[in-house]
Parts: sequence; structure tokens; C-alpha cells
Amino acid sequence: MLHKSLKPFPEEFLWGASTSAYQVEGANLEDGKGPSCQDVKKVPEGTSELDVCADQYHRYKEDIALMAEMGFKVYRFSISWSRILPKGTGEVNPKGIEYYNNVINECLKYDIIPLVTMFHFDMPAALDERGSWSNPESVDWFLEFAKTMFENYGDRVKYWLTINEQNMLTLVGPVIGTLCIPEGCTNVLKETYQQNHHMLVAQAKAMALCHEMLPEAKIGPAPNIALIYPASNKPEDQLAAQNMNAVRNWLYLDMAVYGKYNNLVWSYLEEHDATPEFHEGDAEALANGHPDFIGFNYYSTGTVEASDGTEEGGGDQQNSRGVAGLAKNIKNPNLMKTEFGWEIDPIGFRATLREVYSRYRLPIVITENGLGAYDKLEEDGSVHDPYRITYLREHIKQMQLAITDGVEMMGYCPWSAIDLISTHEGMKKRYGFIYVDRDEFDLKTLNRFRKDSFFWYKKVIASNGEDLSD
Repeated sequence: MLHKSLKPFPEEFLWGASTSAYQVEGANLEDGKGPSCQDVKKVPEGTSELDVCADQYHRYKEDIALMAEMGFKVYRFSISWSRILPKGTGEVNPKGIEYYNNVINECLKYDIIPLVTMFHFDMPAALDERGSWSNPESVDWFLEFAKTMFENYGDRVKYWLTINEQNMLTLVGPVIGTLCIPEGCTNVLKETYQQNHHMLVAQAKAMALCHEMLPEAKIGPAPNIALIYPASNKPEDQLAAQNMNAVRNWLYLDMAVYGKYNNLVWSYLEEHDATPEFHEGDAEALANGHPDFIGFNYYSTGTVEASDGTEEGGGDQQNSRGVAGLAKNIKNPNLMKTEFGWEIDPIGFRATLREVYSRYRLPIVITENGLGAYDKLEEDGSVHDPYRITYLREHIKQMQLAITDGVEMMGYCPWSAIDLISTHEGMKKRYGFIYVDRDEFDLKTLNRFRKDSFFWYKKVIASNGEDLSD
């Protein structure tokens, strides 16, 4: 669709950026915090442990002041479950409650809206030992955590996200370090989707609880959504794209919005004797969890061709190898790649926004979008990252085109506000507007430096998206 003129970004558009607790805070066992699954996992060879990260736990005031300098309207961050409830349930850690009170209040001091992610890949290790999401009690554990957050922060936090990238927890959990498969399991697919079911029920109940306890607040999911293209105009490839879109994307948003399993996914699970067991009250809970908006992370699209049944699966968030019997992932020759092998598709961002809004008709906030790269700190303290500016500019242009297409956009929170530890590629893969002076294993000064993208994004925000020039 070609437009003669573009609609502006909404006047109250929420410009900001994102982080997650286990990747940015450090202090992973300080002040009463219990270990999470991330703290006890074996990190990929050649990557840093998560005990220091960007040390935001001790430097949050400095970091939020820098965000305010950029002009942030919103800061998306997560709350560490085991910092609040060291054992996952039961005794509350007052130091943990105090820390997030301080972070929230510091945001509000600068008129930055806190957008809080409730769960971002960091199940308390004590609950991992009790089966993690494989245990049906995990629904109640999550609700206890949600209730604790709503009670302590609900007077100031008006925007909530439930579970970050639940689809990635399900599809590539071993890469993220989060999937807990019980010993002796004979049907891993069934076990995986049973855990996914528990997360879906927990999310629905948390949304309902939020509306009950905080009637003025808004809440939504935060999956990783990437529109899947067919590799050709062969009808078989079109069916493969529908299959992969259902398994990767629509299962999670259909359930969040409509409270029902996507029919293609259910058929796939039936084929593999992997349909999840519904416990008493699950169907009612799923039907009663209504999001106020949709948050989603976008990095790139995917491309598939018809399955030959030999796909092995696996990969990471943006490099799936396909799903046996459903679709085979292939590289898209029309797209460039980042230094870390992720495809770059700004036009696909517009296409994804259009499809999501067409299906669900809810306001959208982008909760992650960004470029991981090898950044270099110069002797004068500058960091030149024109590649990141180009990436973000092209995506913002496509977002404005989507707005002109009629998509209702709430906000844009790129990944990430500040350099942090990437999920499986460590400190060397940097995403932030703010450079942190440390290497993979040498902590150096941990001082903060403004990248070129910092100044560029400040101008974008000040102009409400009108000025995208260098």
C-alpha cells in the first residue's frame, strides 16, 4: 500500500527501551536474593557469568538519569522473582521489595512510566528443584508472585507485561537455559507443551488478578513475534508458512486474547500424542484472561518451505531450523544479516504489525527490537554505532507506515537501554544506547558512555519520531 502522506506518531506515544533483571542487574545473590535458574545454569563457553552483568543494582540512579537525558517516556524492565521471593514462594525479601520501590520511584521522579515485566527467563532455582513449569502448582506460584508485586507496586505501576517470550521458552528453552525436562521423560514434546499450558493458565489468571486488584492498570503478554514467509509461491510452502506462524506466533496470542488453542497447533499436538492435560478450572481461567494491549518483541521475520519430515528443530530465537512435519526453515536471500547471523527485515516489521493488529485489534507496544553488534569504546569515550542507528531508523520508518495503515501503536521499547549480558552470547553482543565499560571477563570500570545512537535516539524522541536524520 503506497501512502501519499504519513500519519504522525500518536501524541502520547511511549518512547523508551528495555532491559531484564538477570541480564542487567548483577548482585545476583546480594541483599537476600535467592538464586534463579540463570544463576545456577552452566553459561555457554566463552561467556560471562551473571553475577555482575552491568551492575545496575548499584547504579540504577545513574542509568535512569541517562534514560531521562535521552527523553524516555517509558522504561521496560523486569522484576527478579527470586529477589522478591528468594525461595519462589513464602517469605518475602524486604530488601528486594525496597530495591524495586527505589527503581520505580526513580523512574517516576523523571516522569518515566515503569513498564514492568513479571517473568523474564528467571525461575527461582528453588522452584526449578520442584519441577518448575512442569509442576501444576507453578500456576499458584506465579499468582503468589503476581499478587506480591501488585500489592507492593500497583499504586505506581500502571502497565504490566506477563511472561517474556513464552514462545521461545517453549521452542528453544535449552538455548535460553530455562527448559526443565524431568528425568525419564519419554515424550519431550508433550512435556514441553504441558509446561507451556501451565504458563498460559498462569498468565490468564495473572491478567484477571491484575484487573481485580488494580482496575486502573493495563496488562498484556510479551511473546517474540516474527511473521513467517513462504519460500515460494508453491501451495505447499504457503501451508508450511501457515503451520509455522501458528506454532511460533498465533498459539500464544490466540490464547492470550481469545482463551483458545490455535486449531493448527492442536492438530499438530494430537498427531504427536502431545496435547496438554487440562486441570480443573483451566478452561474457565483461560477464557477469563483478557489483555488490554499486546506487547511483542520483534527482531526479524522467518522463511520456510514445505517439510520433508527430517527437520531436527532447535536453533535460537531468530534462527529456527524448522519443525519436523510442519515446516523447514531456510535463509532468506533477500535480507541482510547482523554480525551474529540474525536476518534484518524492517519491512517485515510493518508486515508483522499489520498482521497482529488485523487478527487481534488491540493496541501494540513493541517490547524489544534492536541490533546486537561488536561496539568499540574509543579513547575519547565515544562509541560510533551507525549500524545501530540505521537498523532502528528503518524499523521506526516502517512502524510509522504501519500507523498510517491503521495499526494502533502505544509505544516502542528497543532492546536495550544499556549494554547487558546477552542470553547465550555474553557481553560481546551489545545492544544498548549506553556503553558499559567491561569485557566478557574483565570488569574494568563499569563506567557508562553515551553511544552515537544515544544522541540520535534523544533527537527521535524529542521530535516524536519526525526527525530520523543522523
